[in-house]
Amino acid sequence: MSEILNKAREYEKEESAKIVKENRPVFHFSTPVGWLNDPNGFSDYKGEHHLFFQYYPYGTYWGPMHWGHAKSKDFIKWEYLPAALAPDEDYDNFGVFSGSAIEDGEEQVLVYTAVEERKEGNKKLIRQTQCIAVGDGMNYRKHKNNPVIKADLLPEGSSLEDFRDPKIWKEDDRYYMVVGSRNADGSGQIALFSAEKPDEWKFEKILDKSENKVGRMWECPDFFNLSEKQILIISPQEMEAEGLEFHAGNNALFLVGSYEKENFNFTRENIQSADYGLDFYAPQTLVAEDGRRVMIGWMQSWDNPIYPANHSWSGMMTLPRELFYKNERVCQLPVREIEAYRKNEAFYGNICIEEERELAGISGRSLDLELSLKGNEYKKFRMKLAADERHYSEIVYDRTEGTLTFDRTYSGLRKDSITARSMKVREENNELNLRILIDKYSVEIFANGGEQAMTSLIYTDVNATKMTFASDGKAYMDIKKYEIEVK
Repeated sequence: MSEILNKAREYEKEESAKIVKENRPVFHFSTPVGWLNDPNGFSDYKGEHHLFFQYYPYGTYWGPMHWGHAKSKDFIKWEYLPAALAPDEDYDNFGVFSGSAIEDGEEQVLVYTAVEERKEGNKKLIRQTQCIAVGDGMNYRKHKNNPVIKADLLPEGSSLEDFRDPKIWKEDDRYYMVVGSRNADGSGQIALFSAEKPDEWKFEKILDKSENKVGRMWECPDFFNLSEKQILIISPQEMEAEGLEFHAGNNALFLVGSYEKENFNFTRENIQSADYGLDFYAPQTLVAEDGRRVMIGWMQSWDNPIYPANHSWSGMMTLPRELFYKNERVCQLPVREIEAYRKNEAFYGNICIEEERELAGISGRSLDLELSLKGNEYKKFRMKLAADERHYSEIVYDRTEGTLTFDRTYSGLRKDSITARSMKVREENNELNLRILIDKYSVEIFANGGEQAMTSLIYTDVNATKMTFASDGKAYMDIKKYEIEVK
């Protein structure tokens, strides 16, 4: 073990023990200490779910990237493991960036982007390459042949600096990898590689590219079959807003299409936002033992970061979500394992909502809510949550516009940042169905059985637990509340 990795392990062990449980979310993964961003290596190994993550243990801000590590048996309760990788080689001296993992026989293979900073003459150069490390679920050794993929394998004119975030899988005794890259035109593309051995790769094809139409650099790709469709996940940067489907800045998208494996031909048919909220980026998936495709994402935004006050940790993941394809959309719902942690059910059926009111038993900051809105005698419905006498966040359904908005303007923020975002939703038989997960610092909304998801952070004091409902006409609501407790 290198001195740099050992130092990180000792630091995280000592400092994470000082963070009290009450300062963490209840059922979302948070960094042991320091800074967290992209999920990495989300995969199963020896019957357990492993999650690695971009990690800077020494401060609540982005720094030289390490890989943090945790594992779980049910996607809900996570056990912190020692940091897996550190920037301790010449070829990754600027950071070990995002990547993925697979179980390969008795070993766990990690693939990651190595970032090297070096001088050539008077110029400072950044070079990104793909590397592997092999281990036993706890300790990993970097391969002697690293880097195993350099940018010179890409088509002519591709960037040598923007070439990152490999996602690996194995199929029919062959390894495959997709990597984000930048085309000669300056915009994103996704490159496909294959190998007979994980340290000997060849370039196969550019699966898809932006052509400066879908943002700029494409990060954090994932590529898989879902029902009858092939899905390419990308996280494009520097997008222009387009209606309510795509917002300005960094997005996460599902490219939906078909795939001819024989000639590596991906045909894009549709583009769909992966999440419509304020804080979602760099999602990654795994296939669980029971065949479910499960996705997790970073619950934050590069363009609009919010840092927790007086905490020595900064960074959470979404609750893992089950993906499925329905009604020509990639849909997502919280993993079913969360239901085992429900308690203290409260239910109101067909209750009329007009003037603002509270409902006995419907409050808190660690909740799983199921809500159905019915009727056609109202135009706007409002739900305030994480509220006290001064602060609240709000979910607003505008029937006239057909939009659902999450607004954290009055949640206690003291920064001039983006505080609201909306998405188009539909009613079926004058009814809108919502699933809302609240976990101290976050709100995740799933509309109409998972057709859309909206993820956002709040940092309102955790003692603000009140919830109210109001409508500008008669709205009828069914609501079921569960508290979530994870011991």
